[in-house]
Amino acid sequence: MVNILKFFLPKDRIFYSLFEQASQNLESISGKLVLVVNEADFNKRAVIIKEMEDLEHQNDDLTHQIFIELGKNFITPFDREDIHSLATSLDDICDYIYASAKKINFYKIDPNDSGIQKMADTINNAVLAVNSAVKELRNLKNTQKIVECVIRINSFENQADDIFDLSIEKLFDSDIDAKELIKKREIYQTMEEATDKCEDAGNVIESIVVKYA
Repeated sequence: MVNILKFFLPKDRIFYSLFEQASQNLESISGKLVLVVNEADFNKRAVIIKEMEDLEHQNDDLTHQIFIELGKNFITPFDREDIHSLATSLDDICDYIYASAKKINFYKIDPNDSGIQKMADTINNAVLAVNSAVKELRNLKNTQKIVECVIRINSFENQADDIFDLSIEKLFDSDIDAKELIKKREIYQTMEEATDKCEDAGNVIESIVVKYA
């Protein structure tokens, strides 16, 4: 009977640990994005972007591991749907951050651009808030801190929207070459979408707090 009960006990720690590793990875990759947009040398940027690629692959592995654990465990620390949504959201954040950096070198864009640099800082701030919120999920005792993190995430997403709008306006008012305009617009958009994914993660975390706190 004891062995049967052990089989059905939720393995909370594995889910919390995997989420924390994924969100910590996000903090690392978003920090490297800030380095990329402040690095003038193409080759030095390429080295940092390769490090970001490795982190992106690590996050893919963590997401895959979460899904495996979800299939193995009959009882989970919170709704299976929320676990799946949070894992997907964290993975999406990582994907868009890496894509933003990759596009800068792929399109040979000079990142010495106020819009790009402000967007990178905003992404990093949003990710820091996501990481803080994820760490608090382990015990759900400090719900106020989680709520504050979610509010900050939403605020940074709004800031990113404003930066995007102003950057696009400035772009179309400039005499920049049409090809360069299209490239920069795509980079702005990819970076802004990274903050949208942070907001998605925040919404899932908020849903968990409402259900279980």
